Amino acid sequence: MKLWARVVLFVYFLTLMGAPAIAAEPTKILLAHGAINNLVEPLWIAKEQGFFKKYGLDVDLVFIIAGRAAQAMLAGQVPVAMVGSTHVTNAVTAGGDLTMILGLQNSLNYFFMARPTIKKPEELKGKKVAIGTPSGSASLATYVALDYLGLIPRRDNIVLLGIGGEPERLAALRAGSVEAASLSPEFGQILVSEGYRVLLDTGKEKVPFQSSGMVASRSYIKANPQIVENLARAVVEGVAFILKPANKEIVVRSLARNLRLDKPDRLEKAYVQLIGELPKKPCPSMEGVASVLKLMVQHGLNAKAAQLKPEDIVDMSLCKKFEDSGFFKSLY
Repeated sequence: MKLWARVVLFVYFLTLMGAPAIAAEPTKILLAHGAINNLVEPLWIAKEQGFFKKYGLDVDLVFIIAGRAAQAMLAGQVPVAMVGSTHVTNAVTAGGDLTMILGLQNSLNYFFMARPTIKKPEELKGKKVAIGTPSGSASLATYVALDYLGLIPRRDNIVLLGIGGEPERLAALRAGSVEAASLSPEFGQILVSEGYRVLLDTGKEKVPFQSSGMVASRSYIKANPQIVENLARAVVEGVAFILKPANKEIVVRSLARNLRLDKPDRLEKAYVQLIGELPKKPCPSMEGVASVLKLMVQHGLNAKAAQLKPEDIVDMSLCKKFEDSGFFKSLY
């Protein structure tokens, strides 16, 4: 009997005996995240708890600031990333091929922070404010905050500076190179403990907003449907793991390690903020996307966004599949 026939028979008999099938090599894939904050935790947990591996994936998580991550996706250098819908909108209006398939942050939740010397909002006139990438979620949060506080950058001579990610904006505030910046609550709480002021908590204003989510090109999804679905399933399981109270200790340790937080009170606040914000069914919010499109036009970030509908930048097919198949329900 030829060797290949013996191998086939051997695998067949192993199957009959109930032995596990010989596992195929996991598929290697690069998954970028455009920020470093507690909303990345579903990705970290999916890797640390073996959910990616469960679905046959060897995932390399890498931080690439959101605007550059979107550019890398358009260039074919990164297949999937977690970025905000603002970046998807900019890509689509420029003729690019990106769509959001999961929604991990469906609200505009930032602290608009100022240095201790700023006692009231009008004292920001003539000052510098860090906004992150020009059309990212943090930038839009800053525009919303300034609007709410009755400030208009051009009229009030407020200089808006595109200063990197959250660690860079936090460092700029501490160094005094800017007077204010929008930060996620877990970083904002650090500054609160140091005497900095929260001029506005956008989370309390309940602004509908689709922030970070899992994004891929439609062409990549079409060519690799199972890989994309498996990635999404692993991340959704990561969300469910985080939201189960019994897993709190594991999640807190993961947050401490990945966010480099060491004080128990800060870790507790980061954890509470995370479980309060993560949706059990992490699907994009169509209302939130519509709000993003409107805000981008209103604040002059992308006039072409007025020509889009939410369906133009969101693909709900996987969420529908997970709902109809009972996958979401099975996790709780």
